[in-house]
Amino acid sequence: MPDDSNSTDLGTARILLVDDNPQNVELLEAYLEEIGCELRKAFDGPEALADVEKFPPDLILLDIMMPRMSGFQVCKKLRASALTEHIPVIMVTALNELADAEHAVEVGATDFITKPVNKAELLLRVRAQLKLALVKKQLQRAMLEARKG
Repeated sequence: MPDDSNSTDLGTARILLVDDNPQNVELLEAYLEEIGCELRKAFDGPEALADVEKFPPDLILLDIMMPRMSGFQVCKKLRASALTEHIPVIMVTALNELADAEHAVEVGATDFITKPVNKAELLLRVRAQLKLALVKKQLQRAMLEARKG
């Protein structure tokens, strides 16, 4: 039965999955498959930042503990750029201390999910962030059209 409450087509969305563990990426892909959106992958921070420049996503699921560049560092760089500061970032991590969640918020994370990831929680949070991101895009387009008048 179709979900009538979903007026925003999430199938047009693009999500970037960032984790240095390929099994974690595969699990996230399997969980997110039912949303039907485009899923891209990056396996470290520099690869994620390069991908974001070429194919700006509507949402990023970002691991914190990675070699070369932590998720905290990646998020901070995303927030420092006018081109990427608006992209919602959900931190996905095995860290579960309150200080880690606080640090994630300090560097600009939109949300925080701990591993092992619960599929229902992940889908709920991803759908909410995607709907919000896509509505913001629609609003920006409408404002541009209104200005052109």
